[in-house]
Amino acid sequence: MDIVVFGANGQTGRLLTRRALDKGHSVVAVTRHPDDFPLSHSLLTVARADVREPSSLVDVVRGADAVVSTLGVPFTTRSIDTYSVGVRNIVDAMQMTGVQRLVVVSSTGAYHYPNRKETPFALKIFEPVITRTIGKTTYDDQRRMEDIVRASGLDWTIVRPSGLFDVPEPTNYVAGEVDPVGGFTARIDLADYLIALAGEPSAAGRTVVVSTTTDTPTMWQMIRREAFKTAS
Repeated sequence: MDIVVFGANGQTGRLLTRRALDKGHSVVAVTRHPDDFPLSHSLLTVARADVREPSSLVDVVRGADAVVSTLGVPFTTRSIDTYSVGVRNIVDAMQMTGVQRLVVVSSTGAYHYPNRKETPFALKIFEPVITRTIGKTTYDDQRRMEDIVRASGLDWTIVRPSGLFDVPEPTNYVAGEVDPVGGFTARIDLADYLIALAGEPSAAGRTVVVSTTTDTPTMWQMIRREAFKTAS
């Protein structure tokens, strides 16, 4: 399978690229800074492109079997449009080139899940605060992005992880058209699931979640991490 990865130089994008290559897929890793990309492989092409520059995307997606967007930005109180503008331009390039399969990463934080299972007590307290403060502009733009994807006419799948953290190997994660479990998703679980979805036509037109249920951090650890990231 030939996969194009947007946001390839982010933490999830790098994991996704590495795992896709290990599984024998050809990958085009799209980044504004190709010289900084840390991976090399005979099946890897590192492409210089910017999702805010539509003309740079057409040749990048041409001929792909699937396009995966892991675009993301840290929480901020400033206005955000990276998700919606970036995916709008990706969708346009795919439509121009006839590429149909699109998988995009959103977040469970953009939508309230009243039936979330095993919800951490701290998440119940802080989720309403985060969605109204440092996470508001992020989640607003993710909802705009999802609207664009659903109206695209492509074979799309929207993936909503919860709070992202790192473990070395994939776990026995929970995924699909189900309620989230707990409050966290390991990046490597997300990457593993994205690769599976890219090659799964039956997942088109679905909005899915992915939850990690073992070796998860505490909510307090996640809040401290986001607070320091936002301040940096």
